[in-house]
Amino acid sequence: MLDLLLAGLGTLRGFHRDARLFLVTTLVSGAALSLYWIDFNLYLSSLGFSTATIGVVATFSSVAGGLVAFPASAASDRFGRRAVIGAGIAVGLVALVGLLLTEALPLIIVFAALWSAGQSALFVVGSPFMTEHSDAEHRNELFAVQFAIQNVTNIIAAVLGGIVATAIAGAAGFDPDGPATYRVILVIMALLMLAGLGTVALLGDDRPRAVATPRLRRLGEPAAFPPDPRRSRALMGIVVRDRGRFLRLLLPGLLIATGAGQVIPFLNLFVQQKFGLDLTSLNAVFALTSLGTTIAILAQPRLARRFGQITSVVIVQAASIPFLVVLGFSPVLWTVILAMAVRNALMNAGNPIFNAFAMEQVTPAERATLSAAASVLWQVGWVIGGIWYAVLQASLGFDAGYAVNFVTIISLYTIATALYWIWFRQMDRRALERRQLAA
Repeated sequence: MLDLLLAGLGTLRGFHRDARLFLVTTLVSGAALSLYWIDFNLYLSSLGFSTATIGVVATFSSVAGGLVAFPASAASDRFGRRAVIGAGIAVGLVALVGLLLTEALPLIIVFAALWSAGQSALFVVGSPFMTEHSDAEHRNELFAVQFAIQNVTNIIAAVLGGIVATAIAGAAGFDPDGPATYRVILVIMALLMLAGLGTVALLGDDRPRAVATPRLRRLGEPAAFPPDPRRSRALMGIVVRDRGRFLRLLLPGLLIATGAGQVIPFLNLFVQQKFGLDLTSLNAVFALTSLGTTIAILAQPRLARRFGQITSVVIVQAASIPFLVVLGFSPVLWTVILAMAVRNALMNAGNPIFNAFAMEQVTPAERATLSAAASVLWQVGWVIGGIWYAVLQASLGFDAGYAVNFVTIISLYTIATALYWIWFRQMDRRALERRQLAA
């Protein structure tokens, strides 16, 4: 892993200044997001909410994230990516403060939805921002390093978040499994988001009227915000030149999101209730899964250079599917932990490479639109998945409900991986041949 990490960090010198600053923003805001995904459902459970109710909260959050995506895309084209990044972090900070101050379910739903909206804005803007602040020869590495940093923060946040929160709760005399302990984690998350606002303030002004077009063209890319006569007439700034290509780029992600949405947000509850782990142990388990993901992500650009972007994505995603079977149906804790680590590593390793591939298939005017559409469909998938989870938990109970959930996710992941291969393998092979001839 050290060699991979050094290789990834060694490419930082080739990244633009704002790209490096965005990686720092990813570090601090990603740590807050990691704590949210690991601990928020457990916080709701500690307040006495049922698993079905927690599924409802997740569903409303996904709806809010989907509703924000296209407005965030249009706003980033009009006001600049930096403004939307800062707004997303600020909204997330407000949401955390609200969650700290209430235990009422309606308000929890509102603030959880607000958090999701802020994170959706960050997701929509992230890929276009990195594409517009990177050279083509460094783009795979930039996307991979950014994703790897997110996973390193998962490790640090999971380990330190659980330890620090438990220590503070113990010193204050709180129940280690009670709501007060999880509120300590919410405070830590709020401080991290505040630090994220500080890093965003250091980013360069990228408003359209402030962007120097000749400078961007010297970097080998068209201007980040080229004039498009149709943009002023497009609804919310949506520009799509090839609808068929957009559909092919987006549909596999929808299938993956639908499968993931009815399992992944609830893995913490699944592991805790099935094996009875405490907060510190549970956070350590998720830290281990993030460690495996980091290793796989840093290795992925090498795999992409050798086999092609899409082929490398198909390889790792197909290899992850057997581990889903172990994760869902093994009664032995250590095999479940191993399966979580390997599945998480393999399934997520291809994400930054496919994102880079997708950004290269569309024009600069379409990048934010594609990113917004991906975000909307991801949230739609999670809404469908969250509803399916809640229905199964209410009707079948814990064990049978999760069994159906895992069969569903395995099926959808398999179909999505096959579609990547069927739709993009020829394009991928031609691109690989061109790179090999150029070398």
